[in-house]
Amino acid sequence: MSAPAPLAVTETVGKPERPRPFSSQNLARTIAGGYLPLIVATLIVVLPLLWMVLSSFKTPGEIVTTDLKVLPESVNLDNYSTAMTTVPFGRFFLNSAIVTAVGAAVKVTLAIMTAYALVFVRFPFKNVVFILILVALMVPPQVAILPNYVLIAGIGGKNTLWGIILPGLGTAFGTFLLRQHFMTLPASILEAAEIDGAGHWKRLWQIVVPVSVPSIATVALVTIVSEWNDYIWPLIITDRPEVMTLPVGLTLLQNSEGGTGSWGILMAGAVLVIVPVLVVFAMLQRYIVAGLTQGSVTG
Repeated sequence: MSAPAPLAVTETVGKPERPRPFSSQNLARTIAGGYLPLIVATLIVVLPLLWMVLSSFKTPGEIVTTDLKVLPESVNLDNYSTAMTTVPFGRFFLNSAIVTAVGAAVKVTLAIMTAYALVFVRFPFKNVVFILILVALMVPPQVAILPNYVLIAGIGGKNTLWGIILPGLGTAFGTFLLRQHFMTLPASILEAAEIDGAGHWKRLWQIVVPVSVPSIATVALVTIVSEWNDYIWPLIITDRPEVMTLPVGLTLLQNSEGGTGSWGILMAGAVLVIVPVLVVFAMLQRYIVAGLTQGSVTG
């Protein structure tokens, strides 16, 4: 009768023991490496916005005082009423809406068509064109302010809405992001459409665009926010209130009010400026992560 085989012994000598999930060491690492930086970053972003909103409801005596008051004594809408009546706020809002809608629509359309051409259309020096787009992405936009001003003012675009829109119609970031996404699309879909007789135009708008909605929405959101918040170029190319946008209108509001008693009014104007952007962000935020991380789409 044979003897039973000895049991195998697992060697654990020299291996570090993993901390338990709820051990004090593991919790300390999680808090220090995860929650603490997240809380600090959130406070840095949120606190100035929260202070701006709270200050928009305060009276001048609650803002300019040695006795710090975080919350307003009452919800006072006088600052908002003053901000909207002191300057032509409605005209500023309409100008910003027109500039943002037209500029963003043209930018996104050009980005889609350019990215499609760089991926699916054969033409000479394609890589050179893409490198030039990358170079434009790396160059600060402030470099082109003076040449743009000379050009736009020379063709009669000063104090016009089209003069605000025209210089920024190209978006290197949108073209780059959409090109990188289009390269991940399965070639079999487009090859099947080409066999069925679909041309580039039909393939672009009926196949590529529908499966790329998250990436396109991400580009649209970034473009809308950029157009709405643009300040330097509209400030330079306009000097008449009837063609000013909202960010420039805040400067006009500051000049018309002046003094330390106008901080609440300025805060109310700033809140009115950022509310439309927050609404657009809330509508498109579910596409952001998907648009930045989207890979191939199979069907």
